[in-house]
Amino acid sequence: MKISLKQLSGAMLALGLLSAAHAADKIAADLVLTKATLIDVAGGKAVKGKSVVLKGDTILAVVDDQQLSRYAAKKTISLPGKYVMPGLWDTHVHFGGGPALIDENKHLLQLYLAYGITAVRDCSGDLPDTVLQWRDQVNAGQLEGPTIFTSAAKLEGYKPLWKGTIEVGTPEEVSRALDKLQGQKVDFVKITENTLKPEIYLEALRQAKERGMRTSGHIPVQLTLATMFDAGLGTVEHQSYLLRAATPKEKELTDQVAAGTLTSKEAMQQSLATYDEATARASFRYMASKGTAMVPTLSVSRVVAYLDHDDHAHDEALQYIGKGLRATYDWRVQRAAQDDAAAIAQRKAVFEKAASLLPILQQEGVSIIAGTDAGFLNSYDYPGQALHDEIGLYVNYGLTAPQALQTAVINGPRFLGKLDRYGALEAGKAADVLVLDANPLQDIAATRKIRTVISRGSVYDRKRLDKILADTKAWAAQTTAE
Repeated sequence: MKISLKQLSGAMLALGLLSAAHAADKIAADLVLTKATLIDVAGGKAVKGKSVVLKGDTILAVVDDQQLSRYAAKKTISLPGKYVMPGLWDTHVHFGGGPALIDENKHLLQLYLAYGITAVRDCSGDLPDTVLQWRDQVNAGQLEGPTIFTSAAKLEGYKPLWKGTIEVGTPEEVSRALDKLQGQKVDFVKITENTLKPEIYLEALRQAKERGMRTSGHIPVQLTLATMFDAGLGTVEHQSYLLRAATPKEKELTDQVAAGTLTSKEAMQQSLATYDEATARASFRYMASKGTAMVPTLSVSRVVAYLDHDDHAHDEALQYIGKGLRATYDWRVQRAAQDDAAAIAQRKAVFEKAASLLPILQQEGVSIIAGTDAGFLNSYDYPGQALHDEIGLYVNYGLTAPQALQTAVINGPRFLGKLDRYGALEAGKAADVLVLDANPLQDIAATRKIRTVISRGSVYDRKRLDKILADTKAWAAQTTAE
């Protein structure tokens, strides 16, 4: 049968229209990650045969590989032998050192991304307004860096040791402070106990709870841990505080410190000497029942505890820190240098015993949230790298690799009420994704083997990440040479 040129043209036109129609039926996407093994952090499972579809700053879908034909992506990256997981969170960082160090602190933002940290929780420093501005700029796509959740200025008593605080001493002042923080749309309220009266601390917790504001803080020496749990404290920052709840003598020691007949240091010595696992377990069960979470910050605690073994002068990560921030490290170093043999032995004993509580906390249902205390003042606790050190310590002291991953992926968003947006590779979640060369469920050190970071949909391949590190190193060297 002969086909005329006119018929052939018509058939080709029809095929073209059909092809265009099929293309129109496809779902538009920006990026597809395929052929990799996906890490289900919540389930502790490695999943094969699925692809991640991204559009803008959101995961559009996670589908079986056979369903990819439904999507029209601008770019597809094939990742055989690689592992894909959600971005990491460091939920205890600090920016500070005064206005002169704003630029040095700002350089830390890209450094976090270079280490796969796609979100940070700023636990207050002395640059609260600057951090609020950075938070908004990152959210608007005007500044490269991790998503920032911040407390802004923390609450403290009159004439505190720490700068950048809101000083409160009455219920009315607490109310005004919380009004201000709510107006700034802070993500939680940070409270410290340096000069804050215990009764005002409890008042701050009461008012914050009444307003639906999450809280985070240190523990006053005059109050038991159970008192803080009952008052609704959201997170305890720094695991060594929990040693006080792990002795049958907690109430007695607390009362003696409050009365001035016992120093905090002596109380810690007695807490260590009278540690009782059954008491610890009961305390942590109660902590879990009240919904109070734990942010251990073991990485910085270990550095300080063992400064007599390592002065960190040759740390590779030191080359990314500016001169001004390096100088702030001297504060803790000089304090530690004044310790005699007995004090050095005690700080090591405190660290080791506190770290040993991790599996007990996990077993008793306490939410453990990865946080490092990285930033100014905290010696050799390097922004970015410290998170990998932190979760590595969790495994060293008794958590499994999947449990450690959950502390840095799921538990932070849960505390902030953000699990609808973070914590998994699922449709509707943020396009914050890591591509790794090894399986972190088998070896937690695999989180360091980063091939690609995707932050809010922006792709940072290894070449781009290496350039961030090289540029930061060159910049930091210049500050040191000035």
